[in-house]
Amino acid sequence: MGFLDNLKAKLAPAKGKVSDLAQQHGGKVQHGLDRAAKTVDEKTKGKYSDRIQTGTGKAKEAMDRLAHKGDSGTDTGGGTPPTPPPPAS
Repeated sequence: MGFLDNLKAKLAPAKGKVSDLAQQHGGKVQHGLDRAAKTVDEKTKGKYSDRIQTGTGKAKEAMDRLAHKGDSGTDTGGGTPPTPPPPAS
């Protein structure tokens, strides 16, 4: 068993707890993300609005994944990526 397998095995119980917390407090976290984004946007006078919006959206998507919202029963990540085809000679 490799290092990453050992690490995954040890972190499995924590993943469940994080998921439960994300489900219970997801609304509060997303509200906090919105407030932080608004504050940063105001402080930068709108100079980085597009980047702030992108980052906020990605953070919210991560929260949804943690909370398993919209889970269709299929694994959407965490596995090994498919191996690329060998280079043509």
